[in-house]
Amino acid sequence: MHQYKLISKKGEGTFSEVLKAQSIKTGNFVAIKCMKTHFNSIEQVNQLREIQALRKTSPHPHIIKLLEVLYDEPTGRLALVTELMDMNMYELIKDRKTYLAQAKVKLYIYQLFKAIDHMHRKGIFHRDIKPENILIINDHVKLADLGSCRGTKGEHPYTEYISTRWYRSPECLMTDGYYDQMMDIWGAGCVMYEILTLVPLFPGKNELDMIHRIHNVLGTPPQEILDQFKSHASHMEFNFPKKSGTGIEKLLPHASADCIDLLKQLLAYDPEKRITAENVLRHEYFRELVEAERHSEFQTTLSSTRFSPSSKQLLHSLYNESEKSTTFHNDKSQDKSGHHIGMKKMRKKSKENTSSKFPTLNVNLKVEGVFKSQYNDSSMEDDGDKGATLPPLKHISSSGIQLETKVLFNTMNHPLKKKEDTKKFANASMKPQVSNHYQQKKPLKNVFQTSDYMMVGKKAG
Repeated sequence: MHQYKLISKKGEGTFSEVLKAQSIKTGNFVAIKCMKTHFNSIEQVNQLREIQALRKTSPHPHIIKLLEVLYDEPTGRLALVTELMDMNMYELIKDRKTYLAQAKVKLYIYQLFKAIDHMHRKGIFHRDIKPENILIINDHVKLADLGSCRGTKGEHPYTEYISTRWYRSPECLMTDGYYDQMMDIWGAGCVMYEILTLVPLFPGKNELDMIHRIHNVLGTPPQEILDQFKSHASHMEFNFPKKSGTGIEKLLPHASADCIDLLKQLLAYDPEKRITAENVLRHEYFRELVEAERHSEFQTTLSSTRFSPSSKQLLHSLYNESEKSTTFHNDKSQDKSGHHIGMKKMRKKSKENTSSKFPTLNVNLKVEGVFKSQYNDSSMEDDGDKGATLPPLKHISSSGIQLETKVLFNTMNHPLKKKEDTKKFANASMKPQVSNHYQQKKPLKNVFQTSDYMMVGKKAG
């Protein structure tokens, strides 16, 4: 039986609200993301992209960890239990009067791109990179809110209005959903600038204003790029006045040359010329962090294994030679492999590859002690975004929201069962003994009595 003591409200979005809670059993603090949407079945819950993406990318030191999935079938309410972080990046910078130390900015962005690179390697892109979705605790960064993510091998067009406007890439702004994972690179470039300067780079009031702001800094792109976008656009006129742009370097006069070079590659107007997440981690800007990381790993290996003096000497020699041969780059012309292969090639590749779905996991769950339900951890792709956004559940402010969570499964340790496995599942037929009611008299404070408890049910397996 899992029990949580609800402490306070951390924040609220369009489709969910996040609560701070404490496990009665372990004493650990957690974050509980309560969805405002009704879910009709466990199958619908398991099709939720956020759950699929977290399962697909876990574990990773820079992606938020999903601890448990809580679902109450009678009410259709769903909550995701994750590890608790101190704050998000927006909260860190919003009231600052002085700039963050350059070393810290570099560390934060390096960790962010480790998360993005991992997601892209797993065939997923985030689609909503922004400061609010980058969480931090003790200078340790984790990417969160994967509810908007999509598979990189999906068919175009995607949803047009997905990313938060200020961090939306040109191809996302101007086309009818013809974008790919390189929009994450653009969004991360905007975040990097914002952390450096404490102000957003392109705070556009609408899509057209966004494009004009981008042109004011980067200049109007070559006509062939606009023609490419125009061939997939129906909602916008492409009669933009010619501008040369001020350039990123004019906005960051005190930034290092490596910093400016990386930002230019992150914010390349043409997505096919944008640097990939993998090559971001090899950029000269991060040389010190990469070398320190490798040295730490090397020392850990030496200390954890018994080597003879001659073997240690040989290992040191090999390590030093490998460090000398390591290539860092900051010139786009020197490393063509650092760029994206292009939306055209991606679209052609996705059409040729008919087996672009995620691996299937068959998981047995016993619900209400009556039947076993099998679900598939299948593709995150969808058909024309059908089912991408579920209808929002209106908050009940007068009587409060009732969370009567019985059981579900621990997503991080879900029981992968073979057909011949005869292990019995825990009986989950018990009724909830305690329900928690809370009222939203104040939006962010004192929404719970600290004595309130939420019973979260019995875990199968």
